[in-house]
Amino acid sequence: MRSAQVKMFGKTAGTLTESEEGYTFAYHPDYARDPENLPISRLLPLRSQPYHDKRLFPFFDGLIPEGWLLDIAEKTWKLDPRDRMGLLLATCRDCIGAVGVWPSENVPS
Repeated sequence: MRSAQVKMFGKTAGTLTESEEGYTFAYHPDYARDPENLPISRLLPLRSQPYHDKRLFPFFDGLIPEGWLLDIAEKTWKLDPRDRMGLLLATCRDCIGAVGVWPSENVPS
């Protein structure tokens, strides 16, 4: 099982977890309760219940680089192109935009 902390504008928004059953994204309770906070995606509106899917949520899959940049990442870090969670964890810490995805064991404060 692998997990990641999802940050929005540098603030921890939630946790993405991969298990044998699929993927779960859950907003942190404090983040979901604060009316000032934005959802990470329109497809994942703020709520207290976790989201579940058998495949990686399209929002997160869309953060993974494509083309030549993906080729460089795969070769440099010896990543499996079919391992979408592995690609997300390796390449999406400092994405263009408001959201970053950090392996749970390497989350900056």
